[in-house]
Amino acid sequence: MPGGTVELGETLEQALVREMAEETGLQIAPGELLTVFDRILRERGEVRHHYVILDYLCSYVSGEAAAASDAEAVAWVALQDLPAYDLPQKALEVVKDAFARVGAREPELAPNPTKRYSG
Repeated sequence: MPGGTVELGETLEQALVREMAEETGLQIAPGELLTVFDRILRERGEVRHHYVILDYLCSYVSGEAAAASDAEAVAWVALQDLPAYDLPQKALEVVKDAFARVGAREPELAPNPTKRYSG
């Protein structure tokens, strides 16, 4: 799942839009915040990295999905196909939650070349 560092002076949403464009080639519109959690990496009892992760549900605006240098691949994946991907447990929980929220209102997430999107 795309992610990165918030640059000085950026809002969370600006960082999200920038990171998505850099890592996937997609222009998105940030939606609701799905979850916030910590990921703390320790080495020999010492904290080496402490990440605060915010996952948003986003809408597609434009662009062609393509993996950037820091991603192996980009794919549009159906809920039933998720087990084929080696997602960490927390990422899997967030993705399933996103599917559940989207299913409740049925917006279109994947690009549709016949529909116009606005940001």
